[in-house]
Amino acid sequence: MAIHNKSHYNHALMSLNKMRKDNMVKHKTAADFTRPEKTMLCLNIMDCCDFLKSLPDNSIQLICIDPPYNLKLAGWDIYDNYIEWAAKWIDEAYRVLSKNGSMVIFGGIQFRNVKSGDLIDIIHYVRQKTKFKLINTIIWRYKNGMSAHRYFANRHEEVIWLTKSNDYYFDLDAVREPYSEKDLEAALKDKRLNPENTMKGKNPTNVWEINRLNGNSKERVGHPTQKPVEIIDRLVKALSYPGSVVLDFFAGSGTVGRVCITEGRHCLMCDSDPISAEYFKKHLEIMKNLGQDTEYIEIQSIEDFFNTK
Repeated sequence: MAIHNKSHYNHALMSLNKMRKDNMVKHKTAADFTRPEKTMLCLNIMDCCDFLKSLPDNSIQLICIDPPYNLKLAGWDIYDNYIEWAAKWIDEAYRVLSKNGSMVIFGGIQFRNVKSGDLIDIIHYVRQKTKFKLINTIIWRYKNGMSAHRYFANRHEEVIWLTKSNDYYFDLDAVREPYSEKDLEAALKDKRLNPENTMKGKNPTNVWEINRLNGNSKERVGHPTQKPVEIIDRLVKALSYPGSVVLDFFAGSGTVGRVCITEGRHCLMCDSDPISAEYFKKHLEIMKNLGQDTEYIEIQSIEDFFNTK
């Protein structure tokens, strides 16, 4: 039995295509925005819900978070009722997100009971209790991982991409992958594909093959669940633009802040663990050693952050 590709039934895509046809919208990419000379960064050590309540409505372009999974890795990873706690920051995240903004949440679906931080529970809450729209589930596939004897060894995590409306910002060109010479030749012969877009590269799809960080990785700053720069970089480039504000209220190692400095985005970060600030300092040291630009303006308060911006 044939299985049809239902991507063309995506209501957001249908809406955007209609507006283009009617000459109502011009597709914007990062090239349409001016990169600030220096980006601003604010890192607060406090409870994420208190932090979110202090942010203005519709003020954030991209929320990129890797929340605790309730696996008891540390004090910050223990919750009696995970989804009851998560609902508080999900609701606040919707309020602060801009109308064309996006929210991405790292997680997993392999956890075994209702007290765990399962993405299935988060998706259920989002669909039943909020107006968020689920655009994609991204599969982060990696070759390196733990071995297992009582189940199939896991080699992937999930990332869900949520938006506030169908009119969301998305810059595919910024994250296209180059074709091989042979594949490019074949793609240019495919009449279904736009030759201009084909020359820019291919859509990376929703399965991303990016290895986890090994224990001896040069990116390592000490955080147990640190995400690779490569995966955060792709999300920041595709879902935000230069000069926009990116928010991570589970800052952890501070990788989101590092990427924002490199890519010319302003960044707000928060974490309940004071050691997060030390992790971020290590990122800056690594960047300097690599010869990367680490100039940014450090803002102490959220009020000053938005007034300066």
